[in-house]
Amino acid sequence: MNEGQFAALRQHMVAEIAATTVLVGEQIGKYNLDARVMEIMGKVPRHEFVPLDLKPYAYLNRPLPIGFDKTISQPFIVALMTDLLEIREDDIVLEIGTGLGYQAAVLAELAHKVYSIEILEELAVQARKRLDHAGYANIEIILGNGYHGWPEHAPFDKVIVTAAPDLIPPSLINQLKPGGRMAVPAGLPESQQLILVVKDLDGKLSTKEILPVRFSELEGA
Repeated sequence: MNEGQFAALRQHMVAEIAATTVLVGEQIGKYNLDARVMEIMGKVPRHEFVPLDLKPYAYLNRPLPIGFDKTISQPFIVALMTDLLEIREDDIVLEIGTGLGYQAAVLAELAHKVYSIEILEELAVQARKRLDHAGYANIEIILGNGYHGWPEHAPFDKVIVTAAPDLIPPSLINQLKPGGRMAVPAGLPESQQLILVVKDLDGKLSTKEILPVRFSELEGA
């Protein structure tokens, strides 16, 4: 497939994300995602962040396997979690679970800097190569246990977790700035919820369940 074909499939994917948002609008409390997020979803080349044999399927609105019993998230979920964070261009963002780097690329288009942690060395190495090839210079990846966050660069304006702990790790809550937001799936494997965590300027937390999800379990939790 050529770049023109991928671009057309990407625009179809964006239309599917918009349609899915309308379908679950009552659950998530909105019927449209942020226009900036939708623009970025139509720009980032998802086919560069999936295994070679899955490139023709990269723009289907569904998760795809990336090896090691891991997946790249459904595009709608990527867009929704990004939207929930309300990223500003001067934000410093922490991502737990780099995978092959697609979510990091989406974040990097909106934020000043993205720090991403991946527990599997093979995925971390591949993600770095893919992100470098795509020209993303504002993403730093470390091999490690994301459950503990990245204290050296904390606090963070926004935190996104792409694997599900049973309970939200206190370390990640502590590394979230006052005024910050976190999008995290949490719960037992059969009853996970996507949760928005907001820390107000006084450090008080509020949480909101957005919708049921199914993520890989957070290793090291």
